[in-house]
Amino acid sequence: MKKSIITAEEVKELYDKDFYLWAKTNAELIKEGLYELVDWEKVAEEIEAMGRAELRSLRSYLVVLLEHLYKWERFEGLTSGGEERGGYGWKKSIKNARRAIRNLLEESPSLKVKVEEELPKAWLEAREDLLDWLEENGYNPEAFKLPEDCPYTFEEAMQKELSL
Repeated sequence: MKKSIITAEEVKELYDKDFYLWAKTNAELIKEGLYELVDWEKVAEEIEAMGRAELRSLRSYLVVLLEHLYKWERFEGLTSGGEERGGYGWKKSIKNARRAIRNLLEESPSLKVKVEEELPKAWLEAREDLLDWLEENGYNPEAFKLPEDCPYTFEEAMQKELSL
């Protein structure tokens, strides 16, 4: 693409017509130093969106971790649908979520500063999931008095022993 066969306006129009081609074209333009043709406004928006997606991933893994850790500790004797008694699927899910969080924080260390901010938000989602799970399995959610605030620090959630 050394000689430009596309205009800046055509590059901008690609965003809505063919996102993949838009991304590929902008990457090529940047690599070739044809900066005046790059759709900088949308490139900046997409980079910001990538950052938000990483943060959403962190929160999603935290929700699973908190929900299943709470189930593992407090509801071991309860059974539901197809889950085996004791919730060993929860244990596997906890380990998987911890691994995913560690990997995400290793790949994006700057997310570590967001953990304390995201933990309470993740607990609110996990709490809703827990209340739904209890109700779906015939239990009165109010009888379990789930805490409003997250019962774990991040360190506890990541390191708490999963004994049998």
